[in-house]
Amino acid sequence: MRGLLWTSRIVLFLLLFGFAIKNTDPVGVHFFLDATWHAPLIIVVLASFAGGAGLAVLFLLGTLLGQRRELARLQRELDEARTSVASDPLHRV
Repeated sequence: MRGLLWTSRIVLFLLLFGFAIKNTDPVGVHFFLDATWHAPLIIVVLASFAGGAGLAVLFLLGTLLGQRRELARLQRELDEARTSVASDPLHRV
């Protein structure tokens, strides 16, 4: 199974590397106020991908923090429920 995983990783790397080698033509990315960035196409594609991934992580950070806060609250409620059940004299184990 490990060999198959490494084989697929190597094949994927070679495909992406071939894509990068084929797309080295310079392109211009135009920004506001007539600013232009000239770079090879693969650099522009990789920068766009990295920027999108960074924004996705940033936007998911709020959801992650909310879930951690809710998890802590539920853990406290569980601890309180366990304490109240353990201190109940009518509770039989």
